[in-house]
Amino acid sequence: MKEKLYFMLSMIIFGAVGVFAKYIEMSSSKIALFLGLIGAIFLLIVFRCKKQKVSWGIVKKNAVALFIASIALSGNWIFLFQAYKETTIANAALSYYFAPVLVTMLSPLVLKEKLSLKKVICIGGALLGLFLILQNSTLETTGNHLLGIGYGLIAASFYATLTLTNKFIRGLDGLTNTLLQLGLSVMLLFPFVLFTDGFAFTSLTGKTVLLVLLLGVLHGGVGFYLFFAGMKGLKAQSIAVLSYVDPLTSLLISALVIREKMTLLKLIGAVLLLGSIWIGEKKCYALPEKI
Repeated sequence: MKEKLYFMLSMIIFGAVGVFAKYIEMSSSKIALFLGLIGAIFLLIVFRCKKQKVSWGIVKKNAVALFIASIALSGNWIFLFQAYKETTIANAALSYYFAPVLVTMLSPLVLKEKLSLKKVICIGGALLGLFLILQNSTLETTGNHLLGIGYGLIAASFYATLTLTNKFIRGLDGLTNTLLQLGLSVMLLFPFVLFTDGFAFTSLTGKTVLLVLLLGVLHGGVGFYLFFAGMKGLKAQSIAVLSYVDPLTSLLISALVIREKMTLLKLIGAVLLLGSIWIGEKKCYALPEKI
């Protein structure tokens, strides 16, 4: 029961990330950099407290996969945060949650996994759901919703790459793997931010600093810790089902807290998208480790 609670709390934290990203007055790449930095520091403290050690021989064997995963993680964050800035939290979250469909579509090519008829039908249902969400967005008059959904889909592509790449990493536990990828992402994002945005913080407000710290500690630190602590004691099917707390949290925050408009067409699209993914995953595999 404790593990389920930990895992559900981590999903709620991940689902609430859009509230922070949407209202932080900072570029998406800077948000990604500070999220990774604060999260890495937090997890490093946890790592040291647990007295874990890194086998650098195993790290060396996984160096290429870790590097690719870190690039995918960085791109995932940048485009996801930009999606939240351009469109509603619901649109960004739903387009981003198309990632499991991309993983399913690419698995036969990358992982040589068989694509069953059930999964093909579910992919069709998810695509129809996404089409309805896109169709609804063309009717909305405020905001760059199609652009935001496009960013969300690019973020989903990066997350699918991250997921598939992590399947090739061997011999590293979840905490060590995440800490290494966060650290590498910070190393990659620092020069990117330096040469694109720079580090002028004269316009920073107390609100922005507070939101960045909360995002880094909650999402990058506490969320990941609860995720791994909960996942250890759960079966694969439980992880797959409980993972839906993440997008559902985003939808609830969008509709009830932020008061973003949820039309019938978007609701039908959301049900089709999430329902198809859930049916496709049922009794098949657990969702990958969320980064």
